[in-house]
Amino acid sequence: MPAFDATGWAVPRFFFNTRIGDELVADPEGEVLRNADRAWEVARSMIEELLRTEGTHAVLLTAIIEITDEQGEIVLVFPFAEAMFGSLNRSATRH
Repeated sequence: MPAFDATGWAVPRFFFNTRIGDELVADPEGEVLRNADRAWEVARSMIEELLRTEGTHAVLLTAIIEITDEQGEIVLVFPFAEAMFGSLNRSATRH
């Protein structure tokens, strides 16, 4: 069932499923977000937090988050390695 914002516009629900090798850890609840760009930001933050708490184990570096819509269609795929290397690049260029 679609969610609606304060103005009555339908807002999509995204599901953040984690794939580690052949194993898929499904997100049964999802999160209502304004668009796919925001879902990408949320996925990046989730991965960065997990890498901070769990470390950069080799198995995590091959993991991905599959962001799907309410119909189960993959909207975005975000590799953990991309988030890790993106974090390194951002911190290296900040003063």
